[in-house]
Amino acid sequence: MIESADAAGTTSRAPDVAAPRRPPAPSETDDALLVPGETCWRIERADRHAVFVDAADYFATLKQAVLRAERRVLFIGWDFDPRIRLDPRTPGRPREDRLGHVLEQAVRANPRLEIGVLQWDLGMLVALGRRMAPLVLLDRRTPDRLRFTVDTHHPIGGAHHQKIVVIDDCLAFAGGIDVTADRWDTPEHRTRHPLRHRPHSTRLRGPWHDVTSLVSGPAARAIGDLARERWESGTGEHLEPVTDVAPCWPDGVEPFLTDVDVAISRTRPEHGGTELVHEIELLWLAVVAAARRTVYIETQYFANRRVAEAIAERLQEEDGPEFVVLNPQTAAAWLEVKAMDTARAKLLDLVRRADRYDRFRLLVPVTEERRPVYVHAKVTCVDDRLLRIGSSNLNNRSMGLDTECDVSIEARTGDPREEEVRAAVLALRHRLLGEHLGVDPDEVAAAVERCDGSLVRAIDSLVRPTGRSLVTFEPPELDPVERLLAETELLDAEHTPNRWRRVKQAFAGRRRRRRG
Repeated sequence: MIESADAAGTTSRAPDVAAPRRPPAPSETDDALLVPGETCWRIERADRHAVFVDAADYFATLKQAVLRAERRVLFIGWDFDPRIRLDPRTPGRPREDRLGHVLEQAVRANPRLEIGVLQWDLGMLVALGRRMAPLVLLDRRTPDRLRFTVDTHHPIGGAHHQKIVVIDDCLAFAGGIDVTADRWDTPEHRTRHPLRHRPHSTRLRGPWHDVTSLVSGPAARAIGDLARERWESGTGEHLEPVTDVAPCWPDGVEPFLTDVDVAISRTRPEHGGTELVHEIELLWLAVVAAARRTVYIETQYFANRRVAEAIAERLQEEDGPEFVVLNPQTAAAWLEVKAMDTARAKLLDLVRRADRYDRFRLLVPVTEERRPVYVHAKVTCVDDRLLRIGSSNLNNRSMGLDTECDVSIEARTGDPREEEVRAAVLALRHRLLGEHLGVDPDEVAAAVERCDGSLVRAIDSLVRPTGRSLVTFEPPELDPVERLLAETELLDAEHTPNRWRRVKQAFAGRRRRRRG
């Protein structure tokens, strides 16, 4: 759901809010983790910032926003399925709720509107497995102002993994939720939900946990710059920014924060003359180096050796931080199991051997009937200071081979909104843990307080042996081939230079001794 809001509203044009301002430039004594040119690309002001937890409310809001778009909508995705329903909880004809129909309806109702869908080319293999027609065929059947295309501009084995939707360059969704099948779910994560099935099928799919974000104002325009850059790279067509629309925000969506700086961090592989960009990896390393009390992570994989070794190093400190990682029980496909699950088993052993003070947990959420919930979210909460929501996973390819986009907010020392941002970071962390543990967020906050700020001890006290909760992940024994894959990283090799020592030296002094 949307944090503290009902998202199934319409989209309206909102009045201008506070004028955008640039964040202060970091100095040698600044404790900021978000540094343009290093751990992020740009920092821009968001008039409003919202968080969607799980896809049901996101899809409903996206539908209304597309239907109210004035000039342009760009979808930049790893996967895309025009047959999915966007708001199946609302009465009406199912066909009219399908994504493809909504897009066609939008362009036919507005002669000025153009919609572009850019999907990773090999993602079509996934779609074909769901019996979906290739996008190139769909493109021939739709109005000229609705364009479906695939992006072939990537290294061998690389993927375009960003999940971005930009509307009129005044709204931008970015995070972990693909606009495709198997993503729709509610925060209840019922073991069996009658609406959780693929298009043209009655077979129910498993529970799925995901997170994305929405920004407006200059931050949305910046994500629009990135989306248009990707469109031009993939299609050869240059798009100018949209400048002649009023500020906008979806009705019924309560902002998580207003007038807040948002950082955009990227991964872009070296390919076709473009240089390697690995801001996301540098931010991961900076987070581990600078964390004081707690790092809370939701990620599809735990398969990046460089970050795991950095975590292990911090765990050996007598007064180091705690790390709580939420993962799915297993990867979704056979190749992912061989590549990611084997690496997780090896790295988990490394981290647990370093965890001499019992400050690390790798956990799996389960439903009321104890069925594992698939964790697809990519979220990081660092102490009470930084929130990152994005498309990148803790694996090697997200750091240097795939294209990725993460957005972050940070409580900056001396900022008048510092305490408000801190409270928001903790509120979302407790909201997420409350969802997984089956308790109210206030119970999570109270447990942390009782445990003198220890998130690990608080979770341990709230875990239940029955019903909805979190369970400790225990890896299976690896056979000889799986051990070889884990040792050699043949299926998920590193693609970036190792900067851990340099990042640790630069960011270790930026730890804050505060509750987190």
